[in-house]
Amino acid sequence: MSRLEYRVSPEEAGKRLDQFLAERGELTRSRAQTLIRDGQVTVDGETVLKPSQTVTADVLALVDVPEPKPVGIAPQDIAIELLYEDDDIAVVNKPAGMVVHPAAGNEDGTLVNALLFRLSGLSGIGGEMRPGIVHRLDKDTSGVLVIAKNDRAHQGLSEQFKDRSMEKHYRTIVSGQMKEEQGLIDAPIGRHKLDRKKMAVTDDGRPSQTEWKLLAPLKGASLLDVHLLTGRTHQIRVHMLSVGHPVLGDRIYAPKLKMPVTVPRLMLHAYSLELTHPVSGERLRFEAPLPEAFGILAQKLSL
Repeated sequence: MSRLEYRVSPEEAGKRLDQFLAERGELTRSRAQTLIRDGQVTVDGETVLKPSQTVTADVLALVDVPEPKPVGIAPQDIAIELLYEDDDIAVVNKPAGMVVHPAAGNEDGTLVNALLFRLSGLSGIGGEMRPGIVHRLDKDTSGVLVIAKNDRAHQGLSEQFKDRSMEKHYRTIVSGQMKEEQGLIDAPIGRHKLDRKKMAVTDDGRPSQTEWKLLAPLKGASLLDVHLLTGRTHQIRVHMLSVGHPVLGDRIYAPKLKMPVTVPRLMLHAYSLELTHPVSGERLRFEAPLPEAFGILAQKLSL
């Protein structure tokens, strides 16, 4: 059990208790609400059970934070490439073929299993001892993924994803030669009308924007840099398919696509991620080197 102590300043007077605690930076608002309802918060010695109670100037709020509970996910000694780690975040290069989080049909062998074994200093995100997954990559997509190691980092990173202040770039090899050097695909994405496991460009979908830039024309294909302006499920795969240039190796959206050479995997890689550190405020950029399979395929398809 650890204890947090906060004295309310005149400027903070009148705020809700949960808001006041969350703005001090150690807890998310939802976590503060849970602790209040669990009787773990006192204000000037009196236990408060309502997150909506307002605070007055100069009172002392004490928060008892129980030790985080382990989640029911087993740590596994699985090799992963760690690009960066400090007390608040970690950045990994996820390999193709690895699922991010355990789910039906993928109960173990996931990135989370590996992180629980590998990472040091994990804190109680939401009261549980686990790495904080704030975004995901498809199983067959490789590349940069940032992990939150505590509530404060999780909240800060989540806010950056919501306000789109993170900059995400991918490398992909798509079918066909692009007619222009760069472009913007602005088309809403929603659930496929017939196959609920797939996404599609739909009139009633969520607004979705993808910028692309041609890096190298290939024989019957193109190597692109793709910049995501939104973060929809399967966005790059769906958008590139919608303009007639499906991602090579996509067994879901272009399973019948024929190429003159063997395509070893889904040719989609999260190449770089730029973000603001959720604690220090420093702007950081991380890169995951292009997998060998990309270079080999590009060489085979070179003009």
